[in-house]
Amino acid sequence: QVQLVESGGGLVQAGGSLRLSCAASGIIFDINLMGWYRQAPGNQRELVATITTRGSTNYADSVKGRFTISRVNANNTVHLQMNSLKPEDTAVYYCNVVVRYGMASSAYWGKGTRVTVSS
Repeated sequence: QVQLVESGGGLVQAGGSLRLSCAASGIIFDINLMGWYRQAPGNQRELVATITTRGSTNYADSVKGRFTISRVNANNTVHLQMNSLKPEDTAVYYCNVVVRYGMASSAYWGKGTRVTVSS
């Protein structure tokens, strides 16, 4: 089993910055993909950013140029640096990891951390 612990959410004014972190622990042999998703009230959960083991990144168009995802493979952590925050970035942010077990893989979710951006 894999546990994900997120931190770094909070309240910030528009234009400000926050840094989210997620640490994975448990039975982990090979984390393939790590990422962040978010869900605003009344909306579906959506992808924010992902990063592969080799550092290849993918971002939602709405956050490109403002958010940066990074990871430290040695301690199974992933970070999301969020700059120039906008009120529309307000959401609960969820950490997601995909762990490989041989030919199979499993996805795990954190409990979420709330980000509120005031105008």
